[in-house]
Formats: sequence, C-alpha cells, structure tokens
Amino acid sequence: MSEKLHLDSSNRVLKLSKNVTKNRPLSQEEKNLPENRLLDTRRGKDALAMKDNNLFDIAVIGGGPAGMMAAGRAAELGAKVVLIEKNETLGKKLLITGKGRCNFTHNEFDIRKFAEKFGRNGRFLYGALAQFGVREVIDFFESRGVKGKVEQGNRIFPEEGNAQDILNVLIKYLTEGKVNILLNSEVNGFKQEKEKISQVLLRDRKITADKFIICPGGKSYPQTGSTGEGYRWVEQLGHTVIPPIPALNPVKTSEKWVKELQGLSLKNVSLQLFQNGKKQDERFGEMLFTHFGVSGPIVMEMSKNIGALLKNGPLKLILDLKPALDFKKLDKRIQRDFEKFKGRMFKNSLIGLLPLSMISVIIKLSGIEPEKQVDHLTRDERNKLVHLLKELELTPTGLLGFKWSVVTSGGVALKEVNSNTMGSKKVENLYFAGEILDLDGPSGGYNLQECWSTGYLAGENAAANML
Repeated sequence: MSEKLHLDSSNRVLKLSKNVTKNRPLSQEEKNLPENRLLDTRRGKDALAMKDNNLFDIAVIGGGPAGMMAAGRAAELGAKVVLIEKNETLGKKLLITGKGRCNFTHNEFDIRKFAEKFGRNGRFLYGALAQFGVREVIDFFESRGVKGKVEQGNRIFPEEGNAQDILNVLIKYLTEGKVNILLNSEVNGFKQEKEKISQVLLRDRKITADKFIICPGGKSYPQTGSTGEGYRWVEQLGHTVIPPIPALNPVKTSEKWVKELQGLSLKNVSLQLFQNGKKQDERFGEMLFTHFGVSGPIVMEMSKNIGALLKNGPLKLILDLKPALDFKKLDKRIQRDFEKFKGRMFKNSLIGLLPLSMISVIIKLSGIEPEKQVDHLTRDERNKLVHLLKELELTPTGLLGFKWSVVTSGGVALKEVNSNTMGSKKVENLYFAGEILDLDGPSGGYNLQECWSTGYLAGENAAANML
C-alpha cells in the first residue's frame, strides 16, 4: 500500500495517512527535526520532490558515526547538506557499541601512541587526530551534555546514560545545521563526469551535489545495514579496495569441552598464538568461553592475525590461566593447597585455584582420577596439572564471520586518500570517512574515535573549499 508523508500544523511532526501500514515510529529527536529536514522515503516517493530539493553543496552517504559527524561539521560551516541513510533510523550500529553503553573513545591523548594501535596504517590518522582527536571528542560531547567517564582499560563511556545519549547529541548537531536527512534511501551508484561525481543515484531519484562524502561502514554486523555495498561503489569510481576481512571477531575452536565452559569469563589471563612452533601473537587480559570456541577482548584483538595465519596452516592457542606465577611457583602453590586439603579427593581440592565451572573440565583433561586423595597424587600427576594450567591448548579453526565482527579490516586503499583532508586522490570532489577506509584498531573506543576524527575532517574540508 502506498504511503504519503504529512507535516502537522507546526510543520515539525511527521505523520502517516490513516490508510497506510505503520512502520517503526519516529524517535522524539527525529520528530523535532524542522520542516523538510527528515524525509522518510518509505513514507512517500515524492517526499523530497515536494520541496524541489535535489540540489546540495554536499551529499553524505551513510548515517553512522562518521557520516553524522561529517554531515554535522559541514553544515556547521554553512554548507547545504543531505545525509543519505539506507536504514529506517540513523546510528543503528552505534546503538549496539559497548553492549549498548557506547565506549565512544579511548583515554589516550598522545596521537602517535593512539595511531600505533592501528598497526602500520596508523600513521594515516595523524592529520585527523591532530584536528579532532580524543580531547576534542570528549569536549564535543561534554559541551552537549554527555560527560565521559574513564573505566577499566582506559575505555571512555558516558558517565550517565548510554549509546542513545550519544546518538541524541549527533541528531541535535544535525538539526542545528539544518541537515536534510533521507532515510530508507538505498544508493545504487554514482554518475561520474570526467574526474568528478555529479550525482548519487538512489532507487527513485537522483541527488545532485558539488561534493560527496562516502562513509557507509564496512561489512561488520551486516544486520545493522553494513553489507559492503560501499566497496562496489568506490571500485566503480576507480579506487582500489583492500579485500575486507573480519576483525575483532570471536574465534571457533575444535575442542568440544569449550561448550561446557560457555559463558565463563576469565580475567588476567595470557593467550599466545603459535604456528609451526613459532609464537605469532600474545595478549593479556580478559577472555570468554562460548559454545563454539572463545571470545572476549584478547581473543577479538588477536582474531585478525588468526584469520590471516589460518590460510597458511594449522594454529595453536596456548592459554595461561596463572600468568603471574611461573611453573615452579605454581607448583608450590598447588602443593600448599593440597596440604590444606589433605585427605580430600582431588575433585574437591581445586576450589581456590579455579572457577567452579572449570574444575570438572580441568580434571578430565588432566587424566587424574577425580576421587583420588590429593596427598596420594604423584609428582608426575602434579606436574601435569601445573602444565595444564599454564599451557591449556586450544585449536582455532576459523572466525565467526562478519555477522559477529565488531569492525572490518580492509577497505579503500589509504595511498589513494589524502590523509590531511580525507579527499580522494582520484576523484576531485570525493571524500571518505570511517570504516570504509583500510583502518581498524583494537576494541576500547579506538574505532569510534577513528570515525569521529575522519568524519570531522572530511566534513570540514568538503565544506571549506566552497565557502
């Protein structure tokens, strides 16, 4: 059934005709957008045409963190901006970051140290971080009512509230700049003339602009709309795309016993990655057992290497449950525990050493008779237990995939983008921002900061050249 868009008497609240099937209601922030600023194409194909409003200074494709920041900054500088989003709402992926709490940046103000976390591509971020870095992001949100709080691992979350509060700030930023927002608008491609883009082609209309900023995200969490179409567009525009792979992804393992530990979170453990007997990676911190394998911060941060190395052959993960103790000290600790539990069965003597849910698994893997008295354990049996706790082996078989990937590795080749402006070196009036770029950092607010920084820089430079 066709739908028609109506403005109420105040020209603010968008309503549906009585004879249409209602969809997701507009949020209060969206309702507060002024006349003709929020245009939901699902609610009438002629919504934009009503105001004959197809000409803009800047068209931003993608209503995620980078796109909202880019559109907001360009509009703040006076540009007439349209923000095009394929979903029915803005910031869909933003709302699930940090388990809904939104770890919006990381407490690291040294640009070089921050950029190092992105590996060899990190130097590309120097210009963006210098212009709109961690301090500027904290100030941006705090000045708009959302104060940051540093939590474990130097992650910065809203002191009060959650991801919705971050999104509300961004929507208000767009409102202040009178950004036109097109929802439910899927991009089919671009019209290119010589070395410039002239139009972005939507399903039911063409949008003409002087400048274009592409920031549709990567392929991670495709259920939020990040399905990778942007890679096709930029290749058609002449750019190179580094093949995208999942990053910050849970890892599948072949061991069946991990399912028995599903939901168990371990803190202050060490995880090492080996291939052909050579150590390839090492992390310290928190990890989580799942029904398919392992997850948690240290696993996710290692997942990119795991995915790449699996192409070359089998891998082995070595989990150290007691990294603060070497083998000799752990053996003495176990002996003290066994002395304390003298006369008890082995299965009842590990309470102070391991989480309760892990005891039965470790006993099975040790091969030690569970009902054997601890004071009757041999030195070899005790040594086997020590090595099991220090060298618990896991065999990674693959990553869980883009559906559960926090971020995408790969994207637009950085050598084809000006790091000081986010402008394309191949297309005169094109800019990039966010996850579509070949940049990915660890968990902890790094990747959202990259979106804020590159989005701000792209919006500023796209607008600056026309004012």
